[in-house]
Amino acid sequence: MRLVVLAFAFLIAAYAWAGEQQYEPLAASVQAALHSAVADRGAPEAKFPSVQEKIEWLTEMSRRLEKRMPDRQARLEFLKTVYYEAQRAGLDPQLVLGLIQVESGFKKYSVSAAGARGYMQVMPFWVKLIGNSDQNLFHLRTNLRFGCTILRHYLDIEKGDLYRALGRYNGSLGAPEYPNIVRAVWERQWHWGPSVIQATR
Repeated sequence: MRLVVLAFAFLIAAYAWAGEQQYEPLAASVQAALHSAVADRGAPEAKFPSVQEKIEWLTEMSRRLEKRMPDRQARLEFLKTVYYEAQRAGLDPQLVLGLIQVESGFKKYSVSAAGARGYMQVMPFWVKLIGNSDQNLFHLRTNLRFGCTILRHYLDIEKGDLYRALGRYNGSLGAPEYPNIVRAVWERQWHWGPSVIQATR
């Protein structure tokens, strides 16, 4: 029975599960902190534990992503940016890859029925709320910066409960399908060594 459930989860994960992050009024201090988080323009050079691990991680993740992103240079730029932005937000880069797979299927210009945009399916209201009007949610780094910052924000609200944070991210808080699918994709397709975060339910 467990194999049937997992097979179903992977079948569903083949389609984008983009949801609709819900607008919630933010305290001025939270809004300022989130604005600062997405406004930082530091160079996206990820810090790996060692040069060897950097090579191994990029090689392995590139191999796994090759069918979805055939262009090697674009694929490596994407992976380096994912790693940098996830690390910056205190997230496991593999979790972020799993979430991107479920949200957009790694389609840069994906737009959901609700209007969520890009790899991490960020709702446009976030740009107005914590960003600047010139920020383009289809831009690789901008999309990943917003997506990782928003997921970190939801994890903080939920005191590290990843299940509930993912529900908030997708606009499906309380429903099990989306968090379970993201976890399944993360653990089965993108797992790599110890997790950066241990935020689990």
